[in-house]
Amino acid sequence: MLNRALLARQGLLEAPDVPVVEAVESIGALQAQHWPALPVALWSRLPEFEAADLYGALDAGQLVVGTLLRGTLHMVSAREHPSYAVVTDMSGVTAWHRTKAEPSPKVETLRSKLVAYTASGPRTVDETCDFIEAWLAKHPGVIEEPELAAQRSYKWRPFRTSSAFVRAPADGRWGGKTPAAFLSASCPPGTADSPAPEDALAAVIRCHLRAFGPAAAEDVASWTGLRTPAVREAISRFGAALVEFSDEAGRTLYDLPDAPRPDPGVPAPVRFLPAFDSVLLAYDAKHRGRPSGSPSSASRPPRPTRWSSTGDGTVSPAGPGQPSRRHSRASGRLTGEPKRLVQATPAAYSPSAH
Repeated sequence: MLNRALLARQGLLEAPDVPVVEAVESIGALQAQHWPALPVALWSRLPEFEAADLYGALDAGQLVVGTLLRGTLHMVSAREHPSYAVVTDMSGVTAWHRTKAEPSPKVETLRSKLVAYTASGPRTVDETCDFIEAWLAKHPGVIEEPELAAQRSYKWRPFRTSSAFVRAPADGRWGGKTPAAFLSASCPPGTADSPAPEDALAAVIRCHLRAFGPAAAEDVASWTGLRTPAVREAISRFGAALVEFSDEAGRTLYDLPDAPRPDPGVPAPVRFLPAFDSVLLAYDAKHRGRPSGSPSSASRPPRPTRWSSTGDGTVSPAGPGQPSRRHSRASGRLTGEPKRLVQATPAAYSPSAH
């Protein structure tokens, strides 16, 4: 049941005919540090997907990319970003200081000023560095010298690693290049309209179960970067709103009552998985892609940094090739040439060109 439930929710059992924003929400937050993987992840799941659909939704602000779960870049819908952002802050991965020096409370003023500065449009790394340095020149002593030296050596990257920002292309053109400029999130954590931590965590747990359930508290904790006891406590507050199962190891698994749980015998077609696909990252113990009864050492899924594929629900390395537009869903064939096509498939999107 677990294998087919995962494939069904990920759009890998039957390709859903839904808009790209709805698809991203149903799949769960998509890891985005390997930018070419995003259009391939959606192409593998949506029957009529075109790269322009993705870049158009990003340009319209319906989808956003920023530092979220486990401190890595993720793409989520704009309406779900506030909850993901709060949970990311709860996990502690956005803590910015790199020395033992106690930061002054005035540093929060600088952070809020930086957020306001990026609200009017995307700001490059150099622009944000100049803004920070100019503010500190007017407020000497706010950050101790050892911390200043550490931050400057990283061009203030730790200070900008915050869920209060999203990424955007500096020139406004979405395409095959990772967006590097910083833009204020529409609802940064700690602002008046951001969700309370308890509500945000409940929302993100529902997102995880919708995309990857049934799942254990340990799975949700691994995915979010939170500690398991905090997740387990939050799950307990759901009460009868969740249904429970047990896996082969005796762990309690939780799920949304109306979520799909297909029969284990339902055929599972071949699907191509890009690097860092959600299927490879959503669980504490990655055992759902293994054939039943096979030794874990012989059937361990490939590292998430590699391209892979699913066949009958089993995750396997896909070899050195990249996906080709000749991929046939009907036959399950995968063809391609090594280290090519991904950059060519998602052509740069500019709304003025359409």
